[in-house]
Amino acid sequence: MEDSVDRHLARWRGMAPYDERVEGVVTRMQMLVKHLRKIKELALAQVGMQDYEFETLHRLVAGGGSATPSELAAELLLSPAGITGRLDTLEKAGLVRRVRSVEDRRRVDVELTDRGHELWTEAMAIRGDVEAAMVTVLPVEEQEILDGLLKKLLVRVESA
Repeated sequence: MEDSVDRHLARWRGMAPYDERVEGVVTRMQMLVKHLRKIKELALAQVGMQDYEFETLHRLVAGGGSATPSELAAELLLSPAGITGRLDTLEKAGLVRRVRSVEDRRRVDVELTDRGHELWTEAMAIRGDVEAAMVTVLPVEEQEILDGLLKKLLVRVESA
């Protein structure tokens, strides 16, 4: 059985200075990430969301449903102006609300609305189905082996 990476390797065989096995592994990982990104975008489109909206809601859910704008900006690697614009859009859509802290009136918290949580949950379910469809082509034992091998690679690059 041949895939697009086999054809890529054949095209470059003898012309580029690389280890073909390493090139195969890395290129296949890149192709899978590209595929996941595309199908996740399509999944978000089904619920009428864009990736930046999902990522913001995702951070809020991970934080228990609320965070300060500066916490969100730091996690999403955005400037203060960038997070303000993003929150304005999400607030207009009814997905988040800004509320003044009862302890410190200078502080503003961003809270996930029920609608925001529902939309996030719907998007997560679709994304989960897409991921499962890709991974479950492998038997459970092979999924565990692949997970272990990928973890080994990730630990190596994260500790370097």
